[in-house]
Amino acid sequence: MGKKGGVRHLKRMPAPAFWPLHKKEFQWAPKPIAGPHPAERCLPLVLIVRDILHYAKNAREAKIMLSEGRARVDGKIRKEPKYPAGLMDVIEVPDSKSVFRVLPSPGQGLDLVKIPKEESSFKLCRIENMRTVRGGDIQLNLHDGRNILIKAKDSASLVRELYKTLDTIQLALKDRKILKRLKFGEGSYAIVTSGRNIGKSGKIVKFEEATAARPGIVTIEGTQGETFQTTADYVFVVGDEKPLITLRGG
Repeated sequence: MGKKGGVRHLKRMPAPAFWPLHKKEFQWAPKPIAGPHPAERCLPLVLIVRDILHYAKNAREAKIMLSEGRARVDGKIRKEPKYPAGLMDVIEVPDSKSVFRVLPSPGQGLDLVKIPKEESSFKLCRIENMRTVRGGDIQLNLHDGRNILIKAKDSASLVRELYKTLDTIQLALKDRKILKRLKFGEGSYAIVTSGRNIGKSGKIVKFEEATAARPGIVTIEGTQGETFQTTADYVFVVGDEKPLITLRGG
């Protein structure tokens, strides 16, 4: 008889390489539950509390801390130790008066960057898809699993002109209100979220549209004046001329 359902455990050897775990010290790793981010592009909360922030010595202490509601993700208390925190999520630990944002780390994967308190009220979300729903309204599908409904009525075409796939919106965490739209295109400031140039940031100087044979290519001028290229799917706009959020290195 074949097995039923998915695997509920994860060993350390096949765990994502950027997780701060000693591969041969112990056998098991926390397997992220289904949530807003894929398992290979997230950090389980127990891992953040124990191995990154070092607020707990072991998994047992980390689970007790989380069960007491002492950690928040995007403004909401999360008690599940295996909850997947991912790109652009805001992690807050009120007891320590510290706020962090999950961002790409150069040459690695995801890591936490400490941010000022005023930045904890919003997050940046990339528009992955758009669709028209019943009534003619426009639904924005964001990179973290959120869906934002925009009442379009007779101005659906205007909404589609205003919002484009791969654009970024500044979203208030308290009321899910769109504060600002960041256009994906030349002149915008962006960070690379995957690939060989992961973690690098700079201004978009050129964008070549995708064709049937190749994906869209983005040329970025880095902070030191160097230029590099990556695919459009790996580019996350974080500002117009300068970033709206605190990036690694200030």
